[in-house]
Amino acid sequence: MKQLRLSRVAVLVAAIGFAAAPELTNIAANTAFAQEAMRPEIGRIVQSAGELFKAKKYKDALSKIREADNVSGKTANESFTIERMRLSIASAAGDNDATIRAAETIIAANKLPSKDQLQMIQVLANSYYKAANYPKAAQWYGRYYADGGTDPSLRPYMIQAMNQGGDSAKALKEVSADLAADEKAGRTPSLSNLEFYANAALKQKDMAGYSSALEKLVAYHGKKEYWVNLLNNIERKPGYSERLKLDLYRLKLALGQITKTSDFMDSSLLAIQAGYPAEASKIIDAGYKTGALGAGGDAERHKRLRDMATKAQDESNKALAATEQEAKQSKDGSGLVALGYGYVTAGKFDTGLSMMEDGIKKGGLKRPEDDKLHLGVAYVLAGKKANAIKTFKTVQGVDGTADLARYWIIYANQSLK
Repeated sequence: MKQLRLSRVAVLVAAIGFAAAPELTNIAANTAFAQEAMRPEIGRIVQSAGELFKAKKYKDALSKIREADNVSGKTANESFTIERMRLSIASAAGDNDATIRAAETIIAANKLPSKDQLQMIQVLANSYYKAANYPKAAQWYGRYYADGGTDPSLRPYMIQAMNQGGDSAKALKEVSADLAADEKAGRTPSLSNLEFYANAALKQKDMAGYSSALEKLVAYHGKKEYWVNLLNNIERKPGYSERLKLDLYRLKLALGQITKTSDFMDSSLLAIQAGYPAEASKIIDAGYKTGALGAGGDAERHKRLRDMATKAQDESNKALAATEQEAKQSKDGSGLVALGYGYVTAGKFDTGLSMMEDGIKKGGLKRPEDDKLHLGVAYVLAGKKANAIKTFKTVQGVDGTADLARYWIIYANQSLK
């Protein structure tokens, strides 16, 4: 969770209205806040400080108001008036310690209307946060909500104050509550909460929680850097099958995450071995386009790889009629799905999709979840977002197929408008 920064406390003080409080302009008007008048010796100090404040001589004004501290026997009204003025001057002068002192005194007096009292508690919490006194900040943010405060923008600061103040367990509890409430209400969870939860889950080695947070980060906030972590993490999940390596490469390619020469070569070889030379050729072409292939000391090796894909495609085309006949006569639909996917990767979307759909309807599939995943990917390649998402939602399994299907849904929603 990134360190959050607060805007100047003076902005909030001004918004509350304390910068224009009666004691800064007209001493006689202060009857709204007290029943008795101030003594002349205090009134003169407050009046002088007010004039310096209006002249924007904040340090001088703060020095003047401190003179009132030496006057003994101050009434509750006099102390309240002095602290209200001290708060406005201190916030304008950027004196955070003086702001804290004044805010605490004003809150303790309990003379403000409830709305202003809540905002004063917010001023105090923010001031403690600004001073990096996180335990105190967390305490006053908690008081703000306990007394009826509802501003949701303060919660990230409260949570970070708890965490920075050493109470990470309580911070995580608050984040979890926020995330649960967001899910129940159908709201988008905040970026700061998701980042906090992801980091906490990782520290606790809760990889399921970590993956869930990463998934939401890319789904709700489009954080591209988290895609890398999410896809790397899937390979470490218990039960993940290595047979899905090409499927994982396909999603990485769609996301633009394949940049290394070794990955272009590895993924294209896997495509050739799986019987999809057209897909392999497209991967190789992408590698050449980025400069990852076709340059350096291994340029000849890259050329041989391209020739291999071309040769495999030629052989596939020659045997196409026989392969299609065999797939149609087979008792299961796996052959039709595989052949149809090959057509789709070659750009023959209608033919390929129809064949894949027929294969899945035929049934008897060796790996039904894989085949549904591939049909979903084929729909994405054909630009059929609704069909793709509908198909991905049917993919099950604990070996990584269901995870990849969910990630493809996120990709489809973000890329196919």
